[in-house]
Amino acid sequence: MTDQNPRRTPKPGRARKRAIRAEAARTGVAYSVAARQLETVGLQPGETISSHGRTIYPIGFDSYRQRLIERRERRSFDERVADTRRAAILPDGRAHHLVERFPPTRGPEGTGVGLLYHGESRRELLAMLFVIVADESPGLVPELGDLAWVAEMGEETALDMACAELDREARALLEREPAALWSAIEKALALSEHSGEWQIRQEAIRLAARFRTMMTLREGYEGEPYVEGLPLAGVRQILDAVLIVADDGHSPGTRVRMLTEPHTGRTATITGALWGPSGPPVGYVVWLDDPRTVLSAGTDELVVLADQESLTR
Repeated sequence: MTDQNPRRTPKPGRARKRAIRAEAARTGVAYSVAARQLETVGLQPGETISSHGRTIYPIGFDSYRQRLIERRERRSFDERVADTRRAAILPDGRAHHLVERFPPTRGPEGTGVGLLYHGESRRELLAMLFVIVADESPGLVPELGDLAWVAEMGEETALDMACAELDREARALLEREPAALWSAIEKALALSEHSGEWQIRQEAIRLAARFRTMMTLREGYEGEPYVEGLPLAGVRQILDAVLIVADDGHSPGTRVRMLTEPHTGRTATITGALWGPSGPPVGYVVWLDDPRTVLSAGTDELVVLADQESLTR
């Protein structure tokens, strides 16, 4: 008896061609470029060079954070508008919005990465950075009326675009030496405390008091002296993530594989982005799983592992 539906013999190379087409579509490069990338670095299905693509909410090992993010995605339109209206209020409203939008998490178990997006007073430090930008580079601060108009759309990414220069400059402030940053915070808050606008003056007074508390030597439970300090790492990671929304790239927490010697093939976790004056990240700070160490890598020196984005955006 003859089989009326004979099984076709797969043509050699068909799977490879599908993989190349998928890589070209995912990264937005030509077919020939995608083919070279696959061949040169041995990309596996779903993987991509870190110079392409976008990961905003990396899949992690913190189920509580994942639930928070998913809950935000299910907000009603009215809830979204209420949130964007708050985010349009500078400096504290946007600071509050960003801290809530990118909650704390932790790195994969056994890697030694530790906490990400964490730290007490992240909201206050973000607000302080926005106050510094208003003092040093007022032209980068969007008009409040324009932000209020954008907020009515209920789209947080539209506000991100409007605040892109403000956020990028705030991120750049974190590259200053700590003493220089502290001085800039004190100067900007002192000026704002004498503002003619009551709300700005009151907010500056509150932030100045919080800053003094953060920087004051205190005594711990067992009598040991300590200073709370500024949550620089957590705020840096929050700003990295929101800038990636607008400019593409891969947020802290994204899992990658190294392409360069002496660590070729080793897995790592992105803990920070390296930024130029504009555009997506020019490199990343990564924590290697083994040996446990921190190093910097260019965007063409890392492969983003498959299925890293926890939400389809």
